[in-house]
Amino acid sequence: MTLSPARASADDGRWPGWSVLAAGSGAIVLAGGTVLASGGGLAPTALAGLSAGAAVAALLFQRRSDRRADALARELRLLSESFDGTAAAHLLVGRDGRVDHASSAARRLFGGEVDRVERIEEALSRDPSALKRFQRLRRSVEAGGSFTVDLQHARLDGGSNWWLIAARPLDGFPGHVHWRIEDVTTRREMEAILREEQVKLVDFMDHAPVGFYSVDQDGRFLFANATLADWFGVEARDLVRGAYRLHDFLAAPPAEGPDYALVADEPEVSRVDLAMKSHDGHSFQASIAQTVVHGDDGRTVWTRSVVRDLTSERQMREALRVSEARFQRFFEDAPIGIALLDEKARIAEWNSAFGDLLGDRAVDFKAKPLAAFIVETMRAEVASRLKSVLDSGEDAPFDVRIQGGAGRELAATLYARRLEGGEGEGEGEAPGLILQFIDQTEQKSLERQFAQSQKMQAVGQLAGGVAHDFNNLLTAMIGFCDLLLLRHKPGDASFGDIMQIKQNANRAANLVRQLLAFSRQQTLQPRVLNITDVLAELSNLLRRLIGENITLKMVHGRDLGLVKVDQGQLEQVIINLAVNARDAMLANNGGQLAIATFNRSAAAPVRAGTDDVPPGDYVVIEVNDSGVGIPQENLNRIFEPFFSTKEVGSGTGLGLSTVYGIVRQTGGYVAVDSAPGEGATFSIYLPRHENRSEAEPLTLETAETVTRDLTGAGRILLVEDEDPVRVFSARALRNKGYEVLEAKSGEGALEVLAAHGAGIDLIVTDVVMPQMDGPTLIRKVRETLPDMKVICISGYTEDRFRRHLDDADGETIHFLPKPFSLKQLASKVKDVIRAG
Repeated sequence: MTLSPARASADDGRWPGWSVLAAGSGAIVLAGGTVLASGGGLAPTALAGLSAGAAVAALLFQRRSDRRADALARELRLLSESFDGTAAAHLLVGRDGRVDHASSAARRLFGGEVDRVERIEEALSRDPSALKRFQRLRRSVEAGGSFTVDLQHARLDGGSNWWLIAARPLDGFPGHVHWRIEDVTTRREMEAILREEQVKLVDFMDHAPVGFYSVDQDGRFLFANATLADWFGVEARDLVRGAYRLHDFLAAPPAEGPDYALVADEPEVSRVDLAMKSHDGHSFQASIAQTVVHGDDGRTVWTRSVVRDLTSERQMREALRVSEARFQRFFEDAPIGIALLDEKARIAEWNSAFGDLLGDRAVDFKAKPLAAFIVETMRAEVASRLKSVLDSGEDAPFDVRIQGGAGRELAATLYARRLEGGEGEGEGEAPGLILQFIDQTEQKSLERQFAQSQKMQAVGQLAGGVAHDFNNLLTAMIGFCDLLLLRHKPGDASFGDIMQIKQNANRAANLVRQLLAFSRQQTLQPRVLNITDVLAELSNLLRRLIGENITLKMVHGRDLGLVKVDQGQLEQVIINLAVNARDAMLANNGGQLAIATFNRSAAAPVRAGTDDVPPGDYVVIEVNDSGVGIPQENLNRIFEPFFSTKEVGSGTGLGLSTVYGIVRQTGGYVAVDSAPGEGATFSIYLPRHENRSEAEPLTLETAETVTRDLTGAGRILLVEDEDPVRVFSARALRNKGYEVLEAKSGEGALEVLAAHGAGIDLIVTDVVMPQMDGPTLIRKVRETLPDMKVICISGYTEDRFRRHLDDADGETIHFLPKPFSLKQLASKVKDVIRAG
């Protein structure tokens, strides 16, 4: 601010001792150093009577205040625009619960203005369970805590929505909270579909029409799929358990050479046709492609081998000969348009359906370029795609628009495949193309989508039902084994047989849990684990996922630290990265997937994408592939939901976003390093857990080795409709000193309760029962006995049954998943009764 004095002359006699100070558009009139009046930004009365210095200071203060107010208003506008530019709803809530600011997404989500935080509760009021959970979380936030949680709530149409709700108190503003709400229903549904697809892929690899195996230097099987085991007439688990060697299945095993050799004098042979035999002596001709891999130590050897049963192949060749004889008739009468092109993309041969597609089957299309029948805007693209197929033999369908007769335009899906030998199929001729055109309409597209969704739903329901029934069987098997072990101690002749049965039942239980991880939604609990054990258990599944053209290499770090993670979620992270790596290596027809683990101590922050890894001790899982790599412009977006570089229909864009969410929720970080043509490396940083004594086992059997006194006293009502499970459970609890009352159904349980009343200390009930299920029984019991302790047992997950309960706190309702052992049942019962 510049002050320009304009003092009046004292000699004129009119204004002696008076002066005027000009400041921009303002002015101050002074008389003897005192302000008489002012103009411009301030009212005259505001400065009248002040000294000259005070008046100037006041004007300066006003100008600075105006500038600060303008800056503050601009910052508020920027904040509002940033909130309104996001898809998520944002609320800034004051200490009195009133909303100071609501983004436009919030107003859309709640259907109008949002003045109080209770508007969230009103939106959840149709679902009492979701409302109670939110209210409990809100109280936690008001007490100074913060959280991020997925909340499922019911809709009026019977479905449900998923909201991702995050609340964080604002530092420096006591009582003020930032709420962020995002509708993630579509993401959850896509994740469920992805898991179901992965289950199907695992099943496909295990039952592929060719056999896969790997043996070590002693001929012991390290891996074998179910197809090969079926050819041998044995179980796959018996092969990898060491019951057989490779030479047991060779009709004429080599007399000399290593135990992994297929023929004498050629232990490193890569392909050979020979006779194999099954366990019952039946022989068959097979073609084996085998690669021998030598370890770094020079002594360790293992193979990667693919077996084809030539018996079936010869049958297929005969069938192919018959098919070729009929080809011309099938070609001509096929309901889809088929055309053969020469190396210059000119039509050499076509069927009637192709003529109909172009408008007239009587037209002679001989030697005419295909481009003439493609709409002009797509000709360059189609020509490029056909040239790619001609050069590389790719067989990828793509959509085209055809210029048919009478000026009509038709949409079709084009399948192109290189035809070796050209039109005449003779040696030395240039290759051509065989094209198949399928007429597409919007209605058919919708029908296929609907059929696919119905199939996925049916597969999920079937998997859940089968798992529930199978877990009932496993519960009985494991339980009665435990009862037998009470009478047959170590050293008894039957002890080993019983342990074998129990161990295989436990393995089956682990298999059920692993398969269900792809098709169900569940909340898993973090445990202290050794990453080496987790990866070793997952290795066989990874090999099936990536296929035989990709080598899996695992390097386990020495003295690896422990981590506290959710095992199921960690396995999902590794599987997602392995599947992405496999897809990235398909263009190269294979490659190597390397998974390495090691400890890392960061003394300074480490950059991981958009995140900074704080200093500390970490266990790092590094997943490296030799695929096509990731362009630099995509590196910053790969973790965004629904962002995918794959072709439409080949990916959902949820795999890497799921990886990022799981790792960050665990407290870890994900870094990626990649360049086109150089593969990609994903590094997962997990905080190191220092207390090694807290490491938890991966199997049920190991978890039961802790010895404790499981005897107790009390009256227990056991409700179970499966007779074997009920009989085992009742005997087990009676052996531990409890008085057990049995009921086969929910109705029978109510009759027992009517007779014994409050004399019952605990109810152990199945969740799924005919007529009256477990949750319904619990609600009826609570009407008269509100404090009754309950243990629910089920082959389904805990989340699934808790959604049907009114008791959101879960203080008096406990869960025991099937299958369970005698010790697990007795331990759970004792803990619950003792807690009461």
